[in-house]
Amino acid sequence: MVQPSRRYTGIAMLLHWLVALLIFGMFPLGLYMHGLQLSPRKLELYSWHKWFGITVLLLVVLRIVWRVGHRPPPLPGSVPRWQARAAESLHGLLYLLILAIPLSGWALSSAAGVQVVWWGVLPLPNLLAPDHALARDLARLHGLLNYTMAAVVAAHVGAALKHQFIDRDGVLLRMLPGPSKE
Repeated sequence: MVQPSRRYTGIAMLLHWLVALLIFGMFPLGLYMHGLQLSPRKLELYSWHKWFGITVLLLVVLRIVWRVGHRPPPLPGSVPRWQARAAESLHGLLYLLILAIPLSGWALSSAAGVQVVWWGVLPLPNLLAPDHALARDLARLHGLLNYTMAAVVAAHVGAALKHQFIDRDGVLLRMLPGPSKE
């Protein structure tokens, strides 16, 4: 019988790290641009933020499609059942947030009456009719989702580091590119 791999596939790793890199860049960009006075620079940064947000949305959809056909590697047998369940729940919440945040931003732009034009080339359909009161509510939701994502990502990173440096069980190595240590 063939043993299942103890590592994620190369495609899963690539999509994971691309999305992570984009999220780690977009969160501080969002904080920075939000505080700027209205200017051409602020509008340019908002465009970049939207472009990267839609890119994250597309990449996470690809990741989900990939994951349906490529199950994640099993956790080591030493991981307690409650931790395995917590990891599964945390991953589910991460996927939900990674989908909801760009969709909430796209809806916010639509409600604000500003069409998203992906990479300045592809105009995306508005998800909602212009409604400034709804745009304000969506702005608050988008912010809340982002701060929730920051907390969930911190928990995810903390758990990975705990497995690497305290448990020393190889859980983090499953998602790191490079030669297999199996």
